[in-house]
Amino acid sequence: MKNKDASISFFERYLTVWVILCMGIGVAIGVFLPGIPNFLSKFEYARVSIPIAILIWLMIYPMMMKVDFKSVKNVRKNPKGLFVTWITNWFIKPFTMYGIAWLFFFVIFKTLIPPDLAKDYLAGAILLGAAPCTAMVFVWSHLTRGNAAYTVVQVATNDLIILVAFTPIVAFLLGISGIAIPWATLLLSVLLFVVIPLTAGILTRTHVINSKGLDYFNNTFIKKFSNTTIAGLLLTLIIIFSYQGDVIINNTLHILLIAVPLTIQTFLIFFIAYFTSKKLKIQHDIAAPAGMIGASNFFELSVAVAISLFGPRSPVALATIVGVLVEVPVMLTLVKIANKTKHWFPEPKEA
Repeated sequence: MKNKDASISFFERYLTVWVILCMGIGVAIGVFLPGIPNFLSKFEYARVSIPIAILIWLMIYPMMMKVDFKSVKNVRKNPKGLFVTWITNWFIKPFTMYGIAWLFFFVIFKTLIPPDLAKDYLAGAILLGAAPCTAMVFVWSHLTRGNAAYTVVQVATNDLIILVAFTPIVAFLLGISGIAIPWATLLLSVLLFVVIPLTAGILTRTHVINSKGLDYFNNTFIKKFSNTTIAGLLLTLIIIFSYQGDVIINNTLHILLIAVPLTIQTFLIFFIAYFTSKKLKIQHDIAAPAGMIGASNFFELSVAVAISLFGPRSPVALATIVGVLVEVPVMLTLVKIANKTKHWFPEPKEA
């Protein structure tokens, strides 16, 4: 694939490496310079870390600007791919994530993970499972030569569903896990990290396009933010890992243990959507992105909500970060699988 390097940036391609480096830097700060996380912890409001909230905004806001919500009007065109996306993301994925994570944390890894940590890790997995991918799916779609216009519709409708479905699904699954649900904080998190950046992104996109045109927006304006999301993510991880120093040092094996069910879940959800699309005779350039959206996670939102609900020092936040750790290598593997199985699907219809 000659255009692969142009499709995924240097930072995105080696995101797992940067996460590991941030882990090391953050843990070192927490152990040798504990005054830094102690100082940052003073800047909180309603259990939300202000420095981390600002950085998460830097991650999410550029993503929201990329989505053309006007494309939602095309929902009725070739709806089968959308139904696969919606059903997989909202009726299957959160619940298989809960089941797989519970099985591993409370049964298979019972002798390796104490019950209190198992409950926290399960909560982190729930937050990941309830937040399907947004921005990064454009990368995965491009690498599989997905239908760009259709992917926009898939992502746009998915983001709108997050507004109404994320909170009740998370509350339900946390509730059956025996975890107290701080409704006010959960709703505040969705307001801060979905509603506000989503609104800001729509307003910015509309203003810039109306002022200088779509070509300027796509080729000049949005590129100014190309590294903002990754920079915000990496700085956020350093801060969180500085809070998590003791947990990581005392439970290093747990990083690998958490990664196991998250990886299995990623492959499972992809193949559910992918094989369903094959069964429905959906063309490959729609089927591949449909699988990618569910398989990948909106980990920025998951990390933000974990911090808001449980605090940056909680193992719940650590579990969501492991989702970041496994994201890129696993998704690139799925891209290769999708590209090698393109012949399973019917050829795209002529426009």
